[in-house]
Amino acid sequence: MATTSSFSGTVGNTPLIELTRLSRALRRTILGKAEFLNPGGSVKDRAAKFIVDDAERRGTLRPGGTIVEGTAGNTGIALALAANERGYRCIIVIPDDQAPEKISLLQTFGADVHVVPAVAFAEPENYYHVARRIAEGTQGAIWADQFENLANRRAHEETTGPEIWEQCQGRLDAFIAAAGTGGTLAGVSIALKVRAATLLTVLCDPMGSALYSHVTSGTLDVEGDSTIEGIGIKRITKNLAGAPIDRALRVEDREAIEMAHWLLRNEGLFLGGSAALNVVGAARLALTLPESSRVATILCDGGQRYQSRLYDDAWLRENDLMPTSSGLEFL
Repeated sequence: MATTSSFSGTVGNTPLIELTRLSRALRRTILGKAEFLNPGGSVKDRAAKFIVDDAERRGTLRPGGTIVEGTAGNTGIALALAANERGYRCIIVIPDDQAPEKISLLQTFGADVHVVPAVAFAEPENYYHVARRIAEGTQGAIWADQFENLANRRAHEETTGPEIWEQCQGRLDAFIAAAGTGGTLAGVSIALKVRAATLLTVLCDPMGSALYSHVTSGTLDVEGDSTIEGIGIKRITKNLAGAPIDRALRVEDREAIEMAHWLLRNEGLFLGGSAALNVVGAARLALTLPESSRVATILCDGGQRYQSRLYDDAWLRENDLMPTSSGLEFL
């Protein structure tokens, strides 16, 4: 095997895993793109690499510069590693309602971490706006702006989507994923639709997000709330705008957490909440399709970043989310 560079050279080309026990139970094939095996541990490694590459190519990020971003954690982790690889400083703004494991990782990786109160997007102290102001006030800095920076979507249009298609050998009926910035869902959907216009592309949305309403009725209505981190949003980003999404479904937190524990016990996969939510969506979508259909989704990150929450009995009981299912009856 040829050698490659450090962080950047090891991003992507992740395996596509058949969830064998789930597929057998559903009589449909569920495929998970193992993005938790990226060097930074999440799907956000792809967006971070493309954002940094793009800024260097355009000359906005120069030697000795600084990368600034507001993030729920994974994009910041990826940017911190990219910054270390290339000799940049990294400043990350993260809301205080995110899992402490992610904040600790950011600090371990050398980022200058600003933990701010979790407030609504309309508030000037929202982490997104704080990051923008820090970037504007820091000489030689770029604001990664993962929500509006189309390098994010291109990462998945040029890499994730084509990889899934090639790994499936063109045998795929549907793709489903949640959205945070929208880059993964939009980019993969664009890439797959180019290759098979009839392939079904679907959003699975947590409660408390407006994207289900956007896809189904063209509004931005919100219902309920969610503790699942890194996905769900109440606005349409540039990365998501115009994405070829055919339909949408909602997944509740309890279903996602039940699935996270089921996958650990039955597939040997220790995954985060967004990955588990995606698998619930894939399973529910698959059951609406003919037997032997093939559905792909994104296994966004691993469970280590949420061990003090999704896998902690005290936290689960406190939030009335303790798993109770012995099988797949929660679907």
